[in-house]
Amino acid sequence: MAKITNFSIVASFLGLWINSFFTEQAQIFIGFLLIFSFGILHGANDLLLIGKTLSNNTNKSFYKILLYYIVVVLIGALLFYFLPGLALLLFILVSGYHFGEQHWHNKIVAKSKKLTMIFHSIYGLLILSLLFIFHVEEVQRIITDISQSNIPEESIYIFFYFALITFLVLCLIKYFKSDEFKKIIVQELLLLFVFAIIFKTSSLIWGFAIYFILWHSIPSMIDQMKFLYGTLTFENFKKYFKSAFFYWIVSLFGILLLYVAFKNEHFFDALFFSFLAAITFPHVWVIVNMFKTKKAN
Repeated sequence: MAKITNFSIVASFLGLWINSFFTEQAQIFIGFLLIFSFGILHGANDLLLIGKTLSNNTNKSFYKILLYYIVVVLIGALLFYFLPGLALLLFILVSGYHFGEQHWHNKIVAKSKKLTMIFHSIYGLLILSLLFIFHVEEVQRIITDISQSNIPEESIYIFFYFALITFLVLCLIKYFKSDEFKKIIVQELLLLFVFAIIFKTSSLIWGFAIYFILWHSIPSMIDQMKFLYGTLTFENFKKYFKSAFFYWIVSLFGILLLYVAFKNEHFFDALFFSFLAAITFPHVWVIVNMFKTKKAN
């Protein structure tokens, strides 16, 4: 994992360097391009992961789980249509846990499941709030477009300070309970500082894309390939890409339809994040079960 972290750090600073050469519009275009490629791709193999997870459990039906998966996607979409404020809150909470779990799942051995779940969630929420405070006006506009309600600027800063203070308290608790944590906490705090620099100097989409691709999607794909095929090789990546290709194209087609229908509307980015949320809910559930299966084996 050290090699992956080093790669992500170097690539992040490369992203900062690229940032100085492009306009904000160019950053947005490249950011969406990255999200559409690696970002969407990393969640396109959920059905294969479900099959692998259930391979040793004959008490569960693949088709029943598939039905649940589709139902969750539809419920997510309906929530954004009928209760957008609640759906947005759930999306932020679920995404926070998902980001935190991916970042921390193989760094330290979990001794308390509840504390670990809270820690993962708070870390992910801290990342999101760190991104939000450097782009408050744009975040406010997107929230308003999605939920039809105005969020005061102070609420976004309160969200950040709550996540930061809670994270630091949890770090203190873990520091005195885990020798593994003591060895990596300084590096992790420095990484947060790197993320702050990226978010501060980049546009909202470009900053999100750098984190989402380099620190979440690519590490997640690596974990998925190791889970599915045992090792990380170029041949296994081709297998991974081939099995994900159809679902990846379907997702891109759905986004294209949104763009064609609303390309002249200022709330396309709100619809885009709503679409991401609808497919994120079941994806998070799949990844949680993948990590549980890995630990059990």
